[in-house]
Amino acid sequence: MTATTTTTGPEPSASPDLSKPVGDPPLLEVRNLTVTYGGTVPAVRGVDLRVEAGQKLGIAGESGCGKSTLALALLRLLPATAKLTGEILLDGEDVLTMKWGRLRAVRWAGASIVFQGAMHSLNAVHRVGDQIAEPILLHNAKATPAAARKRAGELLEQVGLPAARAQAYPHELSGGQRQRVMIAMALACDPRLIVADEPTTALDVMIQAQILRLIERLVADQDVGLIMISHDLAVLADTCDRLSVMYAGRVVEEGPARQVYAEARHPYGRALSAAFPRIGDPASRRAPRGLPGDPPDPAALPGGCTFHPRCPVALDSCATEDQELREAGGERRAACVLVDAPAADDSRSTS
Repeated sequence: MTATTTTTGPEPSASPDLSKPVGDPPLLEVRNLTVTYGGTVPAVRGVDLRVEAGQKLGIAGESGCGKSTLALALLRLLPATAKLTGEILLDGEDVLTMKWGRLRAVRWAGASIVFQGAMHSLNAVHRVGDQIAEPILLHNAKATPAAARKRAGELLEQVGLPAARAQAYPHELSGGQRQRVMIAMALACDPRLIVADEPTTALDVMIQAQILRLIERLVADQDVGLIMISHDLAVLADTCDRLSVMYAGRVVEEGPARQVYAEARHPYGRALSAAFPRIGDPASRRAPRGLPGDPPDPAALPGGCTFHPRCPVALDSCATEDQELREAGGERRAACVLVDAPAADDSRSTS
């Protein structure tokens, strides 16, 4: 892994426990979700997630760890070759058992997604205002084309663009502007949950910061749930309430975002954290350190703990014994045999 952004490292802080049932069902609850391609290739393996209204959940990991597959699975946007099992409960209703008409009604209105790569997600031959208005017209039978276009202009202003930019084509906008259009589209039908898949990919750090602050403000103002996916642990720690770290299709660590970033209990989480500089922290003035190797091929996963071939603190037993998530103190869980031991020294975590 290599560092691509520079972010001030946050200090550990307390976070309310949002992982336990509290009366009403959560906005989103994922139970033992698996996604298999072609009947034999497991891309997501037994993932459990929980998101409350107004909560921001970050999902981190390298490319190939199953993050985007998980995001697309939440609204059944995967190709027909993907087999999904488990439960995806949105407001208590299982997305995986919805009939097509109900699923179509839930997309955009119940939950929406900001896709990775706005230029590839927007239609190049349609004006952006028309693309924002389209889901409004599809989901609101009483909406007129004129009202939908007016609403599109309002949404553009809400995300920091002039309403007049509704007349622009995608190629006439900058990368940051296109990303704002995608966010406006995701908000068009007032969803209760937004899934943002790498929303700041390919943006410079100044625009990245603006987009992240925009997302935070919109979530707070509208009390929607947010799932933000990124390889950048520092960005997620600065933006989200809780954080789940994925490796080889599974969650290997979860807990309050800033605690996981500052003092991860799983060796993979520590390696991700060490890959980014912490500006302004005299105690951490060191060059970012990468983790040798790559995530395993889902079609040929190693035995035991899937991280053990790259793990600097692996035991002999790690090659044969898989590890489930276990309590790691407070509201944190980690899938590591060493989780009960003191956190390994940072110098060992990426050597």
